[in-house]
Amino acid sequence: MASRIVVLISGSGSNLQALIDAASTPALPNGRIVHVISNRKAAYGLTRAANASPPIPTSYHGFPPYKTSHPEDPRGSYDADLAKIILNLPEAQYPDLIVCAGWMHILSPKFLEPIEGAGIPIINLHPALPGAFDGAGAIERAWEAFKSDQITETGVMIHYVIKEVDRGEPIVVKKVELKAGESLEDLTERIHAIEHVAIVEGAKLALEKKQTGGS
Repeated sequence: MASRIVVLISGSGSNLQALIDAASTPALPNGRIVHVISNRKAAYGLTRAANASPPIPTSYHGFPPYKTSHPEDPRGSYDADLAKIILNLPEAQYPDLIVCAGWMHILSPKFLEPIEGAGIPIINLHPALPGAFDGAGAIERAWEAFKSDQITETGVMIHYVIKEVDRGEPIVVKKVELKAGESLEDLTERIHAIEHVAIVEGAKLALEKKQTGGS
């Protein structure tokens, strides 16, 4: 029986689409997407999920209301509720794996600890090599560093999520050679194509590791 994957998104969902297309094929034979959660109501990834065959259930969990309802700790309260949403999903949507695919929100221990306690691994895609360009704007920062002769390559990694941003154990690392004269737009497009392959490979490997009792 295929393992259940919940995907967290914030935007267009192109990496989500890569997972949807790969599920139950030789590229991802051991997984299927059972629920998609977005922190942005207008994220096109929600439409991608609805258009899948069969349609994938979705949820919207927005952050702005927490700034007024929980001013003392909006992020922690938001993350705690996000964990509850996932842990209270019906059995058919309860995840064996959580994939952050363009999820633009740093997850705090208020989310990570209950999910870890439930034995659910979380993986994330980051468009950089391990230890390089952590956080937002990684592609642009790598492009600027190349232009000033600081680096010759960047990359894409899939890693386990821990409280330190983009510092969890890498699962998949793909190097990307930087090319003289290449525009930021062209580099971004090239990296996105590699992301679509890497996120499927990372999900497959994370599920295999869990199924064989790895940690």
